[in-house]
This record gives sequence, C-alpha cells and structure tokens, in this order.
Amino acid sequence: MSHKKIVPGTNGNRYVPYGERTGNESIVYFTRDLSPAGLRKIYQRVSGSLTGKVGIKLHTGEKHGPNIIPRDWVEYLIREELPAASIIETNTYYEGDRYTTVLHKETLQVNGWTFCPVDILDEDGTVMLPVKGGKWFTEISMGKNLLEYDSLLALTHFKGHTKGGFGGSNKNIGIGCADGRVGKAMIHTTPGSSDMWDIGREEFMERMTESTKAAVDHFGKQVAYINVLRNMSVSCDCEGCAALPVVTPDIGITASTDILAVDQASVDLVYALDEKDHRDLVERMETRHGLRQLGYMKELGMGNDRYILVDVDHQDACIGAGEAVQEVKPFGEKR
Repeated sequence: MSHKKIVPGTNGNRYVPYGERTGNESIVYFTRDLSPAGLRKIYQRVSGSLTGKVGIKLHTGEKHGPNIIPRDWVEYLIREELPAASIIETNTYYEGDRYTTVLHKETLQVNGWTFCPVDILDEDGTVMLPVKGGKWFTEISMGKNLLEYDSLLALTHFKGHTKGGFGGSNKNIGIGCADGRVGKAMIHTTPGSSDMWDIGREEFMERMTESTKAAVDHFGKQVAYINVLRNMSVSCDCEGCAALPVVTPDIGITASTDILAVDQASVDLVYALDEKDHRDLVERMETRHGLRQLGYMKELGMGNDRYILVDVDHQDACIGAGEAVQEVKPFGEKR
C-alpha cells in the first residue's frame, strides 16, 4: 500500500497585491480609534451573530508582557457588551509562565485578568475536532472546554511572530485553542523529532490554519474577528518582556465575520505603510513565509482575500489601505 507524500504549498514569502486577487469580497470594518471606545464601536459592527455563551479568545500574555491588548480596553468591552462572556485560553507548549494550569492562573493574576472568568480550555482534558478538507490532519486536539461555548470572539493583538511571520486571528485561534501538550505538538513538531519547533515555513502555516479551521467550523456562523494593530513587535506576545522593541507604527483596529478578510486587510495595512515604517514587520512575514497563512485559508474555503474596507470613523466610507494609513505617524509619535 503506497502513501502519497504530503507536500506543502509555496510562495509564503510573496505578497499578492490586491489587483492580482480573484473572487468575492467581504466586509472589513476599520477604525483608527485605538481606545476602549474604539474597540467597543468596532465590536458592535460584527457582534450580530454572537449568541448564547461567548468565549473571547484572547492572548493574555506572559507575566508583565508589554504589548498585549490593554487590560482596561478588554474590561470595558466585557462590562458594556459581553457581561456573561469568559476569556478563553490554553496552556503553552513551551515551559514558561503559562505551561501548567497552576502557573497560568498565577500569571493571569499578575497581569490583572481578574475582572471576568478566564477558562483554561485544556485544564480538564482535550477533545479531537474534525478538520474538513485538510491535508495534514483529519482531526486536531483542542482544549475540551471549547465545546462549552456557543459563540467565539477572536480578539487578537496583531503583531509579528517568530515562527508564523505574523500573528492575526488565524494564529490566535489555531495555536490558541490547540491544547498545550497534544494539539500544539501536532502543529509544531514532527513525531519523533528532538527539535520541538522543527516544523516551519509553509508546512507550519498550513498545519496552524487547519487547526483554526477545525475550531471555526465548530462554531459555524457564530464567530467574529477583531485585530488590534497596535504595539506590533516582530515578536509574539509569547516572548513577553523579551520581545524585540516595537518600531512599526500603530494603525488601528480591523473587524470582520470573515477570518481571511480580516487577516488579509491587516497585512495589507502594514504593507501600505511607508517602506521605512513597515520594513521590519514585512521582513518578518516574508522570511518566515507567513503569507502562506492567507493563501491556504483561501484554498480551504475559509473566506475571501478581497474585501470592502469600511471606515467607521468617516460615515462608513469605503476606502483603500493606503487611505487608511495616510495619517499614521512613526511609532512613538502622536497622530
């Protein structure tokens, strides 16, 4: 019996300009208002499908991590819009502040995530969710408490990522819902390898995306995605205080009910910055072949890479990425 070798896709280091994309368009909302009010305003545009018990997938950070979404923004959003929701997280694959449930809960206390329930999804075990149409997996291991929720809000700090090139909604869900021991190993490590991080580039992007698809398919239409483009180090929030300094300017917040559209729009906004301002983050995306995340989401039918960008700051005008970043100042300067 022969087994066909699985081959990763290619061109994860190539940015596809908007004019070269094909297919339908989705709606992506955009605000420059990086504040609790701005987050609430854009949440209201995508919240219509969130019903029942809502899990907010948030990266709560390592101890004292400097770049995560500000705690007071999240507290305000939950108090005003989602008083019955829980933040949901999983334990990490690497040894650190969130490696075990005990350590994780201690870190949550240190970082001040004490104003609402925080559910560590894999605290009490795991569940296998089917991956429809995947080539690496037929199922993926996730924290079993994910099944306790009716709806999912991916509230994502968009930034660079050491393995993924960039971390948007796809990374937040695909890595963030996979349990710390089995699911994350399935994505990161070839079985039997002595290097727990041996899977990289296009193969890693595809495995992560298949994990995301399992979670997204589970919730159906009851999912919404928000990306906060602020304090965008090229390092993931997993690196905490060791993250490389932020040099990319703050841009704003994107939101959609289409995961591919929201991540693609976020990437487009970065590319639309002046070359001197986006150089580091673009280099991180391209050298890690992270743009394969977008191409593979499209191949798996997870959304559209064409979209209408709706400027909620200006009477819902339809704008391009270039217009959206027109007034962006170098990092550290006020608008």
